[in-house]
Amino acid sequence: MPNPSFMNGVPELLVLRTLEAKEMYGYELVQAIRARTNQAITLGEGVVYPALHALEAEGMLKSRRKLVNGRTRVYYALTKKGEKHLAGLVRHWQHITDAIGLAIGGTAHAAIAL
Repeated sequence: MPNPSFMNGVPELLVLRTLEAKEMYGYELVQAIRARTNQAITLGEGVVYPALHALEAEGMLKSRRKLVNGRTRVYYALTKKGEKHLAGLVRHWQHITDAIGLAIGGTAHAAIAL
C-alpha cells in the first residue's frame, strides 16, 4: 500500500527519531527507517533529503561532511532544539495512535518502538 495522505508529519517524526540514536547520512537513514517500521513505511530519498534540509534550516539538525571510501557523505545529527521538538512530536503521535486504537475497537494501542 502506498503511503497515504495521513502521513503528513510522519517523515519528520521518523527522521528525527531515527537520528536520535546516532548520526547518519541520507541513504543510510532511508534504509534505517524502512527497517525500523518493518517495511511498513518506505520513505524514498525524494522525501528524506528535503526533510533533512528543512530540519537543518530550522535548527533541528546539524550536518558535517565526512570522507568515506573516497566519497564525501553528509552526516546528520540532532541538535538540542531537535531533541525538544522530537519529544513534542512523540507525545502528539502517541496521543493520536492511542485514540485510533480505541476507535477501531481495541484497548489503548500499544506503542510501536520507533
